[in-house]
Amino acid sequence: MAPPSVRVAVALGALFGFAWAAAFRAYMSELAGPASKIDWFGTFGAIVLPGAIVGGLLGWAHALRMRGGRPGWRWLALAPLLFAVAPMFLPGALEALVTEGLGGGAVGVALLAIGGGFAISGRGPLWARIVCGVMSAVLLAGAAATALFLGRAALPGNEARGWWTLLLAASLLMILVLAASIPFRPVLTHAPAGLRPNGGPESGSSGRE
Repeated sequence: MAPPSVRVAVALGALFGFAWAAAFRAYMSELAGPASKIDWFGTFGAIVLPGAIVGGLLGWAHALRMRGGRPGWRWLALAPLLFAVAPMFLPGALEALVTEGLGGGAVGVALLAIGGGFAISGRGPLWARIVCGVMSAVLLAGAAATALFLGRAALPGNEARGWWTLLLAASLLMILVLAASIPFRPVLTHAPAGLRPNGGPESGSSGRE
């Protein structure tokens, strides 16, 4: 299979990231219930736009990986940190995080994505991947289980809605982990010569890892 165009990969990644973030916002609305508020800055600026950017960066990582990598491309693994950084620009967000712990969920999503992506990548020390995998599994279980105990979908009395919300959260987070694993995965060394860094032959992992 020919490697995708970088522009196409970034555009598709941004589209997928937009859709993912919009769906995750629906999950958040279920937790908040009637108190949930859709606005331009809080919803689009702090959730949907960062989702599109993260998706675009991971799409870029996919295109680079298919071409054998390039110097520094692994730093794209930090793209999910934008989910933790963007909400900090909301008025009073930093104070609420420090004093009340509000907004910690965004930090948890970013850590889950990066840790889980590393855990399933197949690269790196086994012990480190196990530690990251356990941490991410705990975060995923906690995020999904909140659907059963918080907000308008909470059990008892609303079993179908609660389990739908749990499955929505779990599936979205697992998709995020899969996407976040891209920059951690081994490069494809069989890329055509014209698509390799500098257009030359492969020379091991130096400079691309």
